[in-house]
Formats: sequence, structure tokens, C-alpha cells
Amino acid sequence: MRGAVLYGRGDIRFEERPEPTIAAPTDALIRLAATCVCGSDLWPYRGIQPVARPTAMGHEYCGIVEEVGSQVRGIKPGQFVVGSFAASDNTCRVCRGGYPSSCVQREFLSGAQASRLRVPLADGTLVATPDLPPRELLPDLLATSDVLGTGWFAADAAQVRPGNVVVVVGDGAVGLLGVLAARQMGAERIIAMSRHAPRQKLAREFGATEIVTERGDEGVARIKELTGGFGADSVLECVGTQESLMQAIRSARPGGYVSYVGVPHAVALAGEPLFYSHVHLHGGPAPVRRYLPELIALVLTGKIHPGRVFDLRLPLTQVAAGYRAMDERRAIKTLLWPEEESGR
Repeated sequence: MRGAVLYGRGDIRFEERPEPTIAAPTDALIRLAATCVCGSDLWPYRGIQPVARPTAMGHEYCGIVEEVGSQVRGIKPGQFVVGSFAASDNTCRVCRGGYPSSCVQREFLSGAQASRLRVPLADGTLVATPDLPPRELLPDLLATSDVLGTGWFAADAAQVRPGNVVVVVGDGAVGLLGVLAARQMGAERIIAMSRHAPRQKLAREFGATEIVTERGDEGVARIKELTGGFGADSVLECVGTQESLMQAIRSARPGGYVSYVGVPHAVALAGEPLFYSHVHLHGGPAPVRRYLPELIALVLTGKIHPGRVFDLRLPLTQVAAGYRAMDERRAIKTLLWPEEESGR
């Protein structure tokens, strides 16, 4: 088969890769119906996160099960499934505590920007839909695999509750779906921080009540102005830089909650300012598997449409163009259709 392989900064290639096979009795093989480019893929693509060797890319996926290992019991060939970027057994003490992305058997998936994918720990990692979904729902279901689950965790970890004032730092797919999650959780006001008109528009459609374009000190001052000098009850940090994290912490009221779900790069917490802020801070790799059944149900019943963050949709053969568009901020998120690559 062919798939996306990153060789170095800006060098993404669509080339021959080995077909995946069952490597462990708990594996499943999936024929992908849809995959995509993640914002976190841009860190190595931009050279900020070096790659030591050619690396198969992609960790967001949905599709049809083709084969399962001898110990897989709950997942069967022919089912349509969605899975997390972190394989988990969903039975260990950590998983039962709500954090499958830190499962004792965790494996981070890669190689999903292809036509087929091996998924370890299939019974714990994958969630099947009741029936084969129509094609028009594939973008929404694909979003649950990572960005919606991550935005949902961001809102959950920031203790978003009915009546809260919420600030979302970051207007990428995760930030935008954090807005959607906060609205679903009953936030009264949702302030999205964004400088880009198309993203501002989608943020408002997802439930943002206000937009702040300022950043840094000016952004914090504007949030304080909008909240009577106090700051927000809940702040979602969805970028992963030192500037965005400190902006999030400083935008929260004393005793407020800040979640951080942007993969951090060159981030160092300032101990004394954090100490005196009385801000609760919680984040990490999103435990997407925890939320998948709920999110899939919301999609299948038509209550949410997270797939709208895919504003560029391409055949898998054009994956390099999808990376460039996101890198240049011409696209929020690129969806890739694998079946067009194989001619089906």
C-alpha cells in the first residue's frame, strides 16, 4: 500500500509502505474510510520536533474492520469503528480511573495516513457503531477520533459547568471544538481568542459568544475587562507554547481552572506566579477513548457536527498539499479520503 511518510522539515512523501499485518493476538486491521492531518503533525513537519528516521504519519482514523487477532472478542470483521490515537486495554486501573491515554499498555498509533492500519489492543481501543454510517457522517465520526475528544477533555478538565465564563486560547481544530464542547456543557459565555475571520465565524457557529483578537498582555487585559476584572472561570489552552499557556493561566480568575491539551514545546511553568494565582491546572494527552461512546452517539443522533472543522478535503494522494495548507494557515484541518487513492 501507499501512505504518508515524513523525512524531515517540510518533506512529506506519499510512497510505498509495507502492508500492515496482525502482529499480536489483540490486534485488528482496519480499512480506513477517512483520515486526516492533525495540528500536532505540524510540529515535526516544521522541524520543531526532529524526526530521526523516515516516519509513517497519521493517528486519526475510522473505518471497517477487515481482520482481528485470535484474542479479540468485542470487535468483529465488517464493523465500522472509530479509535483513539492511544491504544489502551480499557481495563487497567488507570483506564478505569478515566485516563486510557496513560494505560499501562499504552501504544501511541502512527501510520493512519494510509489505506489500512493495524490497531493494537483492539477490544479496548476501538468503538463500533451500530450500523455502517453514511458517507456524509464520516467527517463528523473522524473528528471524534482525536480533535473532538481532545476539545471535550479540555472543557472537562477545565471544569466547564452551566453558567461558566469560558475562554478558549487557540483557534485550530481543537480550540474550535473546545468551543463546541463548552457550549454542550452549558457555558453561559464562551470567549474565543482568534485573529482569523474564517475561524472566528466557525467559533461563533459552534457557540462562542465573544471574540478577542489581542494576544499576550493585551489579550489578558481584554479578558479581564470582559469579566469585570476577575478573569474566566474556565480556560482551555489548545496551542502548546509558553506564550499560550501563560496567557491562559493569567486569563483565569483566582480559583479558576485551566486545562492544557496543546502538545507542549519549550514550555516552562513559572512557579511563583502560578503559586499566587490559585489556578487549578490540569491537562495531558486527551483520554479520547473515555469519551468516544458519548461523542459517537451525539454525532449519530445529529446533535453535533464537529466535522465542519475539515475545511479542506483531498484524496490521500494529495496529502503533501494538505500539510502545506495547514502549515500556511490556509486550512484549519485537512481530511483525506483513502479510497480515492486506491481507485475505489
